[in-house]
Amino acid sequence: MTAPVVLDLDSSGSKSGDLVTVGRITAVYGVRGWVKVHSYTEPMDNILQFDQWWLQGAKGWEPVQVDAGRQHGKGLVVHIEGVDDRDLAAGFCQRDIAISRDLMPELEEGEYYWHQLEGLRVISRFGGGEHDFGTVVRLMETGANDVLVVRGDAGGRERLIPYLPGEFITAIDLDAGVITVTWDPEF
Repeated sequence: MTAPVVLDLDSSGSKSGDLVTVGRITAVYGVRGWVKVHSYTEPMDNILQFDQWWLQGAKGWEPVQVDAGRQHGKGLVVHIEGVDDRDLAAGFCQRDIAISRDLMPELEEGEYYWHQLEGLRVISRFGGGEHDFGTVVRLMETGANDVLVVRGDAGGRERLIPYLPGEFITAIDLDAGVITVTWDPEF
C-alpha cells in the first residue's frame, strides 16, 4: 500500500489558495463505508459533480476519489473509493471537503462565490461619510438572504450586513479587494 498524498498547508491554513471548501463529512452511513455529507453548494447536490475531493487532516489536504453519491432524505451520502467498511469510513468523519478552485464553474457578470467575498474590506458610504468596517470573515445563509459577517480590525466590532446588491451592497471590486455598502455605522 502506498502512502497517501498529503499537501502541506501554507501559513494561512490553505493549500496555497488552490482549494475551495465545499462541504464537510459529518458521520458514517451504514456498514459498507458510506458517509454523510453536509454540502455548502447550492443546490446541495452540486458537490456530487466533483469526483476528486480533498479532505483536510492534521497533516494537510489528502486527495480522495468519490465513486458514488446520492441524496438521502434531506442530505447526501457518498462512497469514497476503497473505503468499504464502517470503521474505515469513520476515519473520514468531521473533515472538511475541498475541490480545486479551477474546477468551479464560471459565474455570470455580477455573481460571486462566497470564497471570493471572504477577506474583502467593507467600506460604508453613509450619511455623507466613509466608514471602514473591517473585513468579511464569513457569510451566513439565513433563508431570506445571505448575510456578510464583517469584523473590525484587531478584533473590533462585528456587523451583520444583508447581502442585497442594489440595496445595501453598492459595489464589489475584487481587484481592489473592497465591498462598498450603504450601512449605518451605528448598526
